[in-house]
Amino acid sequence: MEPDKENSVISKPREWWLTTRDFFRDTNSEMKKVTWPGRPEVVGTTVVVIVSTVIFAVYLWGCDYIFFNLITTLFTKFGAGTS
Repeated sequence: MEPDKENSVISKPREWWLTTRDFFRDTNSEMKKVTWPGRPEVVGTTVVVIVSTVIFAVYLWGCDYIFFNLITTLFTKFGAGTS
């Protein structure tokens, strides 16, 4: 085995370890810069998400109900209904 090739094989684990260590050091540094929301903000945004989800669910249910009845009426009128 050539000396340069052997040296590169040995340096790979060391390089991986240094890269991983730097990653965790940088991650820790960035996490210290994060401003976390307070309880009132979390509660407020949670309420907004729940309310908007309910509104969209009711809207989509209404659209589904209307289209289902419309299509059922059309199929029955033109003789393709199952009833």
